[in-house]
Amino acid sequence: MGSTGSGSGGLADDRALLGRTSTAERVADILRTRIAEGFFPPGTRLSEDSIGGALGVSRNTLREAFRLLTHERLLVHELNRGVFVRVLAVEDVVDIYRTRRLVERAVVHDLGEPPFRLEGLVRAVTGGERDAREGNWAGVSTANIHFHRELVALAGSARMDELMRGVLAELRLVFHLVDDPRALHEPYLMRNREILDALDAGERVKAERLLVEYLDDSRDQLVRVYTRVREDGPGTATG
Repeated sequence: MGSTGSGSGGLADDRALLGRTSTAERVADILRTRIAEGFFPPGTRLSEDSIGGALGVSRNTLREAFRLLTHERLLVHELNRGVFVRVLAVEDVVDIYRTRRLVERAVVHDLGEPPFRLEGLVRAVTGGERDAREGNWAGVSTANIHFHRELVALAGSARMDELMRGVLAELRLVFHLVDDPRALHEPYLMRNREILDALDAGERVKAERLLVEYLDDSRDQLVRVYTRVREDGPGTATG
């Protein structure tokens, strides 16, 4: 369920991103991205010494970044043990999908009149299809996340974008514990394409219906898979 080691996950390569105006928010942004990409899997203990040294930031700055990510439910502080990447419960998965259904459905429902600005969705769909042809299922997972972020971005709301960034980052914590990403993500490549095609044709009502069915099916599948992972441990969930 993830290493309890204290590796820095290649963070030294990100040190240049901090520049001379380093802040806890920027450190948190780097760590959030690394967690989403799986460099720090669920259950991993985050070492202040190794991460602070890799990024060249003070202990106080790093602790503030940890606090921000704990507030976002990506990290958890355990008394006398340290800070760990959070391992979600099955109930968290259900709640994540409840939030996604409310937000994503509302975005599509309120789109207004076509044509819609679909460039971001097109890039996400074609990128996921390309990664699938290459057998890059981690890439397919990332492209799928991008698809839903771009879908929410159609609302033009910075607040909604920020909300979904956190929700989808939590979802990645679940994905990282599933051993067969192909079985998890492949069925939704075509469904992403169908939603895109409906929006491109100006069929907002159809796109909304497809999206709701998509999210409900995805929730049910992921709950089944994740329940087996939590009960039996990684290496058992393949469908």
